[in-house]
Amino acid sequence: MSKIINDEELKHSASHVLAMAVKNIYPTVKLGIGPAIEDGFYYDFDFVSPVKNEDLEKIEQEMARLIKANLKFEQIEKTRAEAKKLLQKQNEPYKIELLKDIPSGEKITFFKLGNDNIPNPFTDLCAGPHITYTPKIKAFKLTKITGAYWRGKSENKMLTRIYGVAFRTKDELVQYELLQEEIKRRDHNKIGRELEIFASDPIIGQGLPLLLPNGTKIIKTLQRFVEDEEEKRGYMQVMSPDFTKSDLFKISGHWQHYKDGMFVIGNELLDEEVFALKPMTCPFHATMYKQNIRSYRDLPIRYSETAKQYRNENSGEMHGLVRVRQYTLSDGHVFCRPDQVQQVFDECLELCDFLLKKIGLHEKVTYRLSKWDIKNKDKYIDNPIAWEDSQEQIRKVLTRNKMKFYEADGEAAFYGPKIDIQIRNVHGKEDTLMTVQLDFALAERYDLSFIDENGQKQRPFIVHRGSLGAYERVLAFLIEHYAGAFPTWLSPVQAVIMGITNKQDDYVNKVFTELKSTYLNGHGFQNGLRIERDIRPEKVGFKIREHTKRKIPYLIIVGEKEQESNTIAIRTREGTDLGSMSVKEFIETIIKSQVHKNSLTTDKENLI
Repeated sequence: MSKIINDEELKHSASHVLAMAVKNIYPTVKLGIGPAIEDGFYYDFDFVSPVKNEDLEKIEQEMARLIKANLKFEQIEKTRAEAKKLLQKQNEPYKIELLKDIPSGEKITFFKLGNDNIPNPFTDLCAGPHITYTPKIKAFKLTKITGAYWRGKSENKMLTRIYGVAFRTKDELVQYELLQEEIKRRDHNKIGRELEIFASDPIIGQGLPLLLPNGTKIIKTLQRFVEDEEEKRGYMQVMSPDFTKSDLFKISGHWQHYKDGMFVIGNELLDEEVFALKPMTCPFHATMYKQNIRSYRDLPIRYSETAKQYRNENSGEMHGLVRVRQYTLSDGHVFCRPDQVQQVFDECLELCDFLLKKIGLHEKVTYRLSKWDIKNKDKYIDNPIAWEDSQEQIRKVLTRNKMKFYEADGEAAFYGPKIDIQIRNVHGKEDTLMTVQLDFALAERYDLSFIDENGQKQRPFIVHRGSLGAYERVLAFLIEHYAGAFPTWLSPVQAVIMGITNKQDDYVNKVFTELKSTYLNGHGFQNGLRIERDIRPEKVGFKIREHTKRKIPYLIIVGEKEQESNTIAIRTREGTDLGSMSVKEFIETIIKSQVHKNSLTTDKENLI
């Protein structure tokens, strides 16, 4: 009975074939590591002369030759002395360094890749496991070349990392390539720039995107929508400074646990007054809570803030709008009694779920219970009983709300466990979109209290929550989800009107003014329709193609016929002809679709 191939084995085996192929073509290369990863494999190399993406083809050809040669993977066990001697003979300094890290007494193994037809088999320090013979790799592709510091440390040498994918069938490779085309079509970095939603400039700095008028309009529309929904649910809008004295974060514990992630102004060693840009709002909101004596009847108290926040992300982590150094968070904190924690969590999850459904991302998210790591207590406030109790409270909330979730150790904030609402971008990388956290420590650190029904002081619990998360990150996922064709209510430009010839310019201006001044609030829109007019002396076909590429939901076209009948002809960005109608009928069509659908997903005609 044949062995079932494990994907990890397949991918890891392909990385060895890659290393052997590179060694054959570039004999002076030094080898780093070559693990299987979630979406394929890679191998790190130290080349004497740089290699480029155009060199991947000849490496692939050599890999194909080796796979076809029916090479066998053979495990070889060696003593430490034997292993060191072999690696010295191979002149592999990085492998010698890895050998030193293998604990004393642990088995040391190599894998030899070759057969009788190969005069120089490839032997690599490796724990395995591997497939038996290379033809098990039915399809593969090298995907890209990047730089990577040896062992991920910036003080080490930059190596060349070659990525690839491997499959058990050729059909899987075909599906992979189709998926890559779809990824390119939806990549927010590409679409966002093409549609003039955001830009970046090295003079300004990495992770500091410029939100252009189109992107700003989308984010401002989302902000108004979120703030209105928060107010309906009892939240009070507040504002806090963009920076503060470091003392505030020393009280909360952020200085001790998170200082490296802050932008710090001043130097304590020089006896300067030290400030930090705001990486979170919770210490500010806790200080606001403390401004008055609170009764148990006052709780829960809900603060929300559309807050600019700043975090010193590593350069390698930053990506488009998903991970940046300055972002805008729909932040908030609820101060509640212990007996209100479950109710508050229910309310926060309901708001998150409501907003996700309205923007169309609810089916793309997963829920994670992020817990502390008992084996790494230094990262967290040392109160095991509080941790276990808080984690169980959150578990009950998720279970009661019938939400499918998984648990992850070591993902909690240092002050408490949380529910992370996770989402993957088109490249498959997972990020946190929204968070609801239970904090059992901050109230004590800031000496927060409320007076209970017996006149005694008690500590409140604090629930930290981001109702929609970081607007920049949400925008990135919306761009990818809709491939830039946003629902009408979110589109920065909702319609453009043009004449067939310049003879209709006066009529174009008349209809433009009427639509722009029509009050639509209360139907998912803010005030008048966001409309442009195009009276350039260009052919109407050229204008239609241009505005279709801009993914504007409605193209309004008027000619002599429409001018005489006081109507407008409507065409959607997909090319659907909705026919002629009056301005009033057009507005009613938009409003009707918004009210009756009660959903902001796209349909064939993109009416909402």
